[in-house]
Amino acid sequence: MDVPSGQPAAVPTPEPGDPRLARLSLNQATVKYWNLTQAVDGCLRAGLPAIGTWREPVAEMGLAKAAALLRRAGLRVSSHCRGGFLTGPDRAAALEDNRRAVDEAAELGAPCLVMVVGGMPDGERDLVGIRERVADGIAELAPYALERGVQLALEPLHPMFCADRAVLSTLGQALDLAERFDAAAVGVVVDAYHVWWDPQVWEQIARAGAGGRIASFQACDWELPIPADALLGRGMVGDGHADVRALRRAVDAAGYDGDIEVEIFNERIWSADGDDVIATLARRHVQHVL
Repeated sequence: MDVPSGQPAAVPTPEPGDPRLARLSLNQATVKYWNLTQAVDGCLRAGLPAIGTWREPVAEMGLAKAAALLRRAGLRVSSHCRGGFLTGPDRAAALEDNRRAVDEAAELGAPCLVMVVGGMPDGERDLVGIRERVADGIAELAPYALERGVQLALEPLHPMFCADRAVLSTLGQALDLAERFDAAAVGVVVDAYHVWWDPQVWEQIARAGAGGRIASFQACDWELPIPADALLGRGMVGDGHADVRALRRAVDAAGYDGDIEVEIFNERIWSADGDDVIATLARRHVQHVL
């Protein structure tokens, strides 16, 4: 898993305390089969200073216990995943669930709640109208998030996910929506996997930075062939086609100085030893992101 074909030899694994790890965050999705305690312990062993939490493992432990664990460990929470899915028929239930997610993020000390806004309900074809439904939902949630000190982080997903997961497909679309609201309440996620292909991404990153709206930067790579379940096609940085270093430079130049979160959905990586996965992503961070 460490050295992709045709690539230079891997750099040595950074030791805990290495300043090159200062912004590196493990998104829990990358070690899917670890519970929260295991993920926290893995970060501490490797010297990672931050973790991106997911709602399901937090709920499994209990919110208060999870928040206490993270405080004791001294880890920053780079983001909380995920809210959104605002396009379905039960609007009231979706809004209530998102308010709970905002509360969780606030309790955990996460600066932002990642929002995967939702796809197209069965039988619906009015994409413009569905996007406005998302906007209406964000309008309901933004004041609550602002009150709780949590930024709603709209994540545009690659267009192949438009029908089932996110009707926001480009960073420009996400910003068009975010800019209707206070920047402290609504920002955007720059996820390398989802935006690397976009010819407008550089201008849109600059636009997001100028408005103070880059809530999160997520690093992973676009691998081929695309698997049967396209969601599981993410790879370690350096294994695919995305220029993650250029994207990192762009968000830095735009004023983003927050954590760099590694978020990977890939059965091969999920099945590997978690400590080996963290060691590999730390090496790739130094070699291909910094």
